[in-house]
Amino acid sequence: MELADIYAAYRRIAPYVHRTPLLTSRLLDELLGKRLLLKAEHLQKTGSFKARGALSKALTLENPKGLLAVSSGNHAQGVAYAARVLGVKALIVMPEEANPFKKEATRAYGAQVVDQGVTGENREEVAKALLLETGYAFIHPFDDPLVMAGQGTAGLELMVQAGKRGFFPEAVLVPVGGGGLVAGVATAVKALSPTTLVLGVEPQGADDARRSLEEGRIVRLSRPPRTRADGVRTLAVGQHTFPVLRKKVDAILTVSEEAILEAEGLLFTRTKQVVEPTGALPLAAVLEHGERLPEVLALLLSGGNRRFCTPT
Repeated sequence: MELADIYAAYRRIAPYVHRTPLLTSRLLDELLGKRLLLKAEHLQKTGSFKARGALSKALTLENPKGLLAVSSGNHAQGVAYAARVLGVKALIVMPEEANPFKKEATRAYGAQVVDQGVTGENREEVAKALLLETGYAFIHPFDDPLVMAGQGTAGLELMVQAGKRGFFPEAVLVPVGGGGLVAGVATAVKALSPTTLVLGVEPQGADDARRSLEEGRIVRLSRPPRTRADGVRTLAVGQHTFPVLRKKVDAILTVSEEAILEAEGLLFTRTKQVVEPTGALPLAAVLEHGERLPEVLALLLSGGNRRFCTPT
């Protein structure tokens, strides 16, 4: 995947997504002793960056019967929205324990949710059976070059917006689940500013990406990790995303559950932005690793799909 792929994805999806703002907060800057640029993907269509990747893939399909996806929430809404854009049906496989608010939101976009008896361990098998039954097109949440390129458009926007303000981020911090977002963002950032660090962030209990980079191979978790950041409960990074991470991501930082909770609260009280736990991961990294981070930081707030306005 190259910068040209991200530009192509941007041209495809531009009519259907928001160019989300780059926010700043004097209060946060003073509190943390940094210059923070907040890429507000929680204000994106469907409430997360996932709409970018789903549309990037879906808009290349020729007359699909429908779209099918496996998701814990945000990708589900992205695919449901993409299906609405195409005028086809969407079928989403979600674990029974997935966030009920995200299930409701997915159905609100017109998708059918299959969750009875679905777990984090068997959802892939359920999806394969439904693919054979329906003949729908499968939209992977991260391990697809077209999806990755779509996610990377958030990084492209971020760098252009920062440049227009006269800022060049010394580091960009991005949540890491399956790696599609950080791979796409890293591709855009490194092409436009090779000296800018790209740092992935994941919970301490879901550190498969960090371990994968350290060991030089994809490390797969034995079970879905227990973390409030439900958007990064993937078992492993993807076959397509991992080589990009190895080449273009400078490091993976891990954060505690306490830091994630504190970051959610700070984003709401200091900026009045409602960001879900996964979206708060980059700020949690500043809280716990700030002393060894540079001064000008761009934080990708990946989503805002939560029921309440204050952390629970």
